[in-house]
Amino acid sequence: MNIQEHIQAYINSQPEPKSNDMWELHRIILNISPKSKLWFLDGKNSENKTVSNPNIGYGFHTIQYADGTSRDFYQIGLSANTTGISVYILGIDDKTYLSETYGQTIGKASVTGYCIKFKKLKDIQIEILEAAIRDGFESKS
Repeated sequence: MNIQEHIQAYINSQPEPKSNDMWELHRIILNISPKSKLWFLDGKNSENKTVSNPNIGYGFHTIQYADGTSRDFYQIGLSANTTGISVYILGIDDKTYLSETYGQTIGKASVTGYCIKFKKLKDIQIEILEAAIRDGFESKS
């Protein structure tokens, strides 16, 4: 399967209404950054052991580690979790920025240093989430 097929299978495997919400988020993210590189991580490590939820990734940035090594990764991530959906905004250096900027206005969501987690799309202010996603695409670490 190619990346598009993995993404389609992953989103379609989610129960409703989560599947519809994820398709809408996928559309929104691609609308914000239509030429983004797409990623799909199945959540398994090199020994084929599940270590995380699968993730759809958008965009591209290089993570620099303190030891001097680096890794290419996505800027925005989308993942289903047991209670809802997580949107990852990576590459913003200030780990308080998301919660301070969007935490009070986004609606019923948990906002941490790099993750916005919510149960259903209707529980949040979509335009606020879009602004956070734009910030993620515009930031370069």
